[in-house]
Amino acid sequence: MKIGYDAKRAFYNNTGLGNYSRWLIKGFASVNPANTLYLYTPKAKANPRLSFIGNFPNIRTVTPKSKWFTSWWRSRGIVKDLLRDDIDLYHGLSHELPSGIEKTGIRSVVTIHDLIFMRYPKQFGPVNYRIYLAKVKHACKFADKIIAISQKTKDDLIELLGIGSGKIEVVYQGCDPVFALEQTVAQKSAVKDKYNLPETFILSVGTIEERKNLLLTVKALQNVNNGTPLVVVGKETKYAEEVKNYLTANNLSNRVIFLKDVTFTELPAVYQLATIFVYPSRYEGFGIPVLEALNSGLPVIAATGSCLEEAGGPDSLYVNPDDDTNLAAKINQVLEDSRLRQTMITKGRAYAANFTDDKLSLQLTRLYQNILNHA
Repeated sequence: MKIGYDAKRAFYNNTGLGNYSRWLIKGFASVNPANTLYLYTPKAKANPRLSFIGNFPNIRTVTPKSKWFTSWWRSRGIVKDLLRDDIDLYHGLSHELPSGIEKTGIRSVVTIHDLIFMRYPKQFGPVNYRIYLAKVKHACKFADKIIAISQKTKDDLIELLGIGSGKIEVVYQGCDPVFALEQTVAQKSAVKDKYNLPETFILSVGTIEERKNLLLTVKALQNVNNGTPLVVVGKETKYAEEVKNYLTANNLSNRVIFLKDVTFTELPAVYQLATIFVYPSRYEGFGIPVLEALNSGLPVIAATGSCLEEAGGPDSLYVNPDDDTNLAAKINQVLEDSRLRQTMITKGRAYAANFTDDKLSLQLTRLYQNILNHA
């Protein structure tokens, strides 16, 4: 097979969609050495997280001939290159497919990560909303198969866009294997000293934006015993000001540590130094930080209402995303009950084993093969 990928995010983005793209490409290449993968990107930007490409002779990078109009090339002009390269199947890794692919005979798949823009339209604005909606509708209409990264996303596609269940397949996402590797004492000590981390702390990882609901965790701190601090890792948005204003108004500023510029290589040590992971996001496509925490050996408390129960499994704890009192009670329960904490860690690691690269890549391979076999 010759498989084409919309690889812009793999080259350009170091979080979210970029992580998904790199994870999927690497995993598929690993279990399918006889197939050729074409990575189509407006520019082959240097990215150390793509260093694995050099280990796979079956991966090729394709860029447009002209450096101008790269947005047009990605959304439409790329079709000529797909035909030139004799691509059997094209996979849009982030919500969209190029216009005109439906006229080529090339089979296609699109991954829909979430419909956040439809659930929370005010956070995107009317112009972006219309752009995102048009792209998603076009991709879902013409794709031979839609991949939803969680059952929640599949349910949203059915409810909000009226897509038939049979066209959608849930293929979960894994996280980087580095989180499951025990960091050395030296690695953890270096990170602990660099960021002056306390012995015991609650951890939050993710962009500090309204949807991810950091304020709930901050409010819960008032009822968390022993003054246990919260360490926050994530890019700040305007919402961070609201969080910090609340901290100041309630004399909690000394309970929260905001870490800046944490590198990807340092992040596993931060997870493994923490005592508990809290993620009360109101809406996620899947919730990779939850999976990273489970692999890192952390008990997890997350929010109900989206897909986090899928990511965290039956042995994590869950709270209503508006109930800071219950969140505080569950944090205290985990902090004070060592037997519960160890059970959550052990069973959490076992649950995370369902999302290994080999299992998910084989599921993806079967999906591709079924599409091509029914062409």
